[in-house]
Amino acid sequence: MKTATTKWDTYQNQAVTEYTIENKNGVKLGILSWGATLHTLSVPTDKGDKNLVLSYHKMEDYLSNPFYVCMGIGRIGGRLGGGTFEMGGKTYTVDTNEGKDTTLHGGPHGFNTVNWDGEIDDSDDNEAKIILSHTFKSSDDSFPGDLTAKMIYSLDNNDRVNLKFEANSTALTLFNPTLHVYFNLSDDQLISGQTLQINAKEHLEVTSEKIPTGNFIQNAGTPFDFSKGQNLGEAIRGMQDTTEKGFDDLFHVEPAADNKIAELSDPQSNRSVTIKSSRNGLVVFTANSFTSDMKLATGAGQPYMGVALEAQTLSDTPHHPNFGDVSIPAGKTQTYEIAYEVKY
Repeated sequence: MKTATTKWDTYQNQAVTEYTIENKNGVKLGILSWGATLHTLSVPTDKGDKNLVLSYHKMEDYLSNPFYVCMGIGRIGGRLGGGTFEMGGKTYTVDTNEGKDTTLHGGPHGFNTVNWDGEIDDSDDNEAKIILSHTFKSSDDSFPGDLTAKMIYSLDNNDRVNLKFEANSTALTLFNPTLHVYFNLSDDQLISGQTLQINAKEHLEVTSEKIPTGNFIQNAGTPFDFSKGQNLGEAIRGMQDTTEKGFDDLFHVEPAADNKIAELSDPQSNRSVTIKSSRNGLVVFTANSFTSDMKLATGAGQPYMGVALEAQTLSDTPHHPNFGDVSIPAGKTQTYEIAYEVKY
């Protein structure tokens, strides 16, 4: 395994570090310290390396739009309605950052907003790890308890990227992290030729503010049915009469025995990524609202140039106990993992 640690940029007078791993097959993983951001997941091709994820050339560009491109998300992923929740017999109010009173992706001081400490562990010849850590103080992000978090990315010689989230809090708190990764596996600017398969029979009903109502909607017979794999271009065309004109939805997934929940593939290049998670949710966002002022590495932003696939527990969980329990008691260490298995 080849590893490197380099200064990538400067943002808010802080050095942004890139940690990189390359395996024996030429697959490369690059992680930025700011936002614990997945900057590069590239595979070798006969025309050079192909980055399978969307990226920017500067840290400022990652944070100058509302789309969290490939950034770490926490303490909680998705939307928390009303910016309030009850837990342990108490009512908590946290900072909001969308609409009138919605807390989105951990709020205005979430995982994506800080410069994490990092190091590389390359002691294993078959797998190297990038270990990022940060303590999120309650006085800074408004959630109860000071949360000491780690995001540990690894790459092995079987072309498997594993992301482990680990957290310990000084008080009872919430922890439902994810990675807001955007994939485009093809050599085209848009995702319309790619195929998405999801182990899901239903998705969440949401309000006009995209807050879950608690109800589930069946996918069968609709553009939401990805159970057997569906062309993304065709699925998006089926959504043109909606306000979103694409997908920004949370699917209720049923992990397979090996924890597979979804697979994205590109028939033209034969590239694919299989996503594995033990949790019950997957956000699918087809970049419907990307704008031309976004200075992405592959060009100006435009709708459908990537698909975000965010594995997590169903969001707004404190208001819907049947979605799951994302609380962690003081002193207990909680971990979650997402795996991305790449073929090319």
